[in-house]
Amino acid sequence: MFTLAIVGRPNVGKSTLFNRLVGKRLALVDDQPGVTRDLREGSARLGDLKFTVIDTAGLEEATDDSLQGRMRRLTERAVDMADAALFVIDARVGVTPTDQVFAEILRKKGHPVFLAANKCEGRAAESGLLEAYSLGLGEPLALSAEHGEGMAELAGMLRPLIDAAEAEAEEMDEEADTDVSVDGDDIGEEADWAPTVKRPLKIAVVGRPNAGKSTLINQIIGQERLLTGPEAGITRDAISVNFEWDGVPTRLFDTAGMRKRAKVVEKLEKLSVSDGLRAVKFAEVVVVLLDADIPFETQDLRIADLAEREGRAVVVAVNKWDLEENRQEKLAALKEQFERLLPQLRGAPLVTVSAKTGRGMDRLQEAILKAHEVWNRRIPTAALNRWLAGMLEQHPPPAPQGKRIRLRYMTQVKTRPPGFVVMCSHPDLMPESYSRYLVNGLRVDFDMPGTPIRLHLRGQGDANPYKNRRRVEPSRLRKHTLGRKPE
Repeated sequence: MFTLAIVGRPNVGKSTLFNRLVGKRLALVDDQPGVTRDLREGSARLGDLKFTVIDTAGLEEATDDSLQGRMRRLTERAVDMADAALFVIDARVGVTPTDQVFAEILRKKGHPVFLAANKCEGRAAESGLLEAYSLGLGEPLALSAEHGEGMAELAGMLRPLIDAAEAEAEEMDEEADTDVSVDGDDIGEEADWAPTVKRPLKIAVVGRPNAGKSTLINQIIGQERLLTGPEAGITRDAISVNFEWDGVPTRLFDTAGMRKRAKVVEKLEKLSVSDGLRAVKFAEVVVVLLDADIPFETQDLRIADLAEREGRAVVVAVNKWDLEENRQEKLAALKEQFERLLPQLRGAPLVTVSAKTGRGMDRLQEAILKAHEVWNRRIPTAALNRWLAGMLEQHPPPAPQGKRIRLRYMTQVKTRPPGFVVMCSHPDLMPESYSRYLVNGLRVDFDMPGTPIRLHLRGQGDANPYKNRRRVEPSRLRKHTLGRKPE
């Protein structure tokens, strides 16, 4: 699919334009410059045109290993990856020396470059729009990303390139169809088969700042896709990366580091944390990444508990394991802490990794796939009721206030995560300890370690629409009937 990279100085409106093209508020937008630091991809649509758009960090003149220098290298790599670049300037500010430097760099890249002057609403932008001709990138396109002006003109500029890319892709598909063969026999165009499209496995990596989340994702996908460094809080919004992990279609979400709520005072950090929480709700498996030096701090426990309450499969990964010396003793201590501090995730996989060296990536993938399989598991009703009979025989429910609780029937009503309903008498009197006894038994006997399990107790009359209606006395009913005039 055709790919367009949006580039330009900080605070010229690149993320606002990105959100306009994808039709969603995916990228964080704020008045202060430098909000975007990583590359964010999205599926854009302009009329009948469909393409991929990349939001990039603001171009800086730094070329060293500073944060701004690393951001610039990442943006330049996005331009190399894309089919074309949209160079955005601020029409209200006009052309700056920095714009002239980057226009020269883009010309040398050899890719098609379009020039757009953003914030063109009103007369204040007229002089800046005229100055844009001096960049030597052709006629500038007047845009207003915030108000949606100039979108039709942008579609007209992109259409020839997108049509050419689609035509080239169709030619390649036709050549591939004629070349495919099975056991030496040509299939050709008459073959009656279609590839199976699998939904990607959605994984969110969460944790405290500087735990190594972006480094871990870069190690998994095998390229420097996300911005990393020693500074805490580099990632500001939830970035998704699509790739195939050993043949498994996967979508990874890198999230901003989550600190204690009392320490989060800046507006931008609040937006970053809320974006990360949205990624947790969207994911299927949540990898809680801990720092081996300071594992299971209060914030780590809150993050893991959040993932469990949201009903996501959880995998706990301990990073920076390559720096640990007494590994056996430390691993035993970590497992003991895990069982004691997170009993609601009992049995969830605990994996040691090194995001820097790549050690433990195979174990991490195996744990993620296992957790996802358990999260989707469905148990037959017959097997559940045989199991329930054995649990009742081993440990009958109590009789609070002298009322005996009868558990009559059990069935699984949903997966992702597994949810069960038990039909019983007096569900409101069932002690929480007995519900935990049943949940723990489900984990052990049906091999569902770590995954959230939802158990609901329901009385037989819960579905009766007449349960709470006032009963009418027979004598009053007769009087009402006898006093009514015949029709």
